[in-house]
Amino acid sequence: MTQGAGSTGRQLRTALLAVLGICVMTGVAWASVPLYRLFCQVTGLNGTTQRGQEAPGAVNKLIRIDFDTNVAPGMPWRFAPEQASETVKIGARDMAFFTATNTGAKPVTGTATFNVTPAQAGKYFTKIQCFCFTQQTLKPGETQRMPVIFYVDPRIIDDPDASDVETITLSYTFYPVDSAKS
Repeated sequence: MTQGAGSTGRQLRTALLAVLGICVMTGVAWASVPLYRLFCQVTGLNGTTQRGQEAPGAVNKLIRIDFDTNVAPGMPWRFAPEQASETVKIGARDMAFFTATNTGAKPVTGTATFNVTPAQAGKYFTKIQCFCFTQQTLKPGETQRMPVIFYVDPRIIDDPDASDVETITLSYTFYPVDSAKS
């Protein structure tokens, strides 16, 4: 009987460890997306841009910024930059405008995702203000002009992996917001 009780204790301990393992793995899976997003924001990984308050001041070097826009399939919006590219002083505050038009028959709320290429420039591209920080709702036929205020951090010049970057592409994609979730 003692041997049976010991076997039951081992089975109970194994079951508890299995449940604990499942709980830990579930927690890691649940936290992985926000942790990855935070990691990308801190490091600029995969072209994730930074958020800032004020530009540090211009240096005597220029860089070209290309603007790329996309809309998710099935979203009834036209979305485009007012200028396809700009040449800006590194460290200087600049502003670009984009326009979005709802071509559908119903109001549509969208949210924009963004990234920067080349990826190594992401940690130096800083947005002060951006339409992509909030959801945008357009009524049928409505056109909205949306600004982004940004700068390229002068530290890009001293980074051996990014110092030779001459053009940065800022890309946005608008997706419809799932109204059932909001």
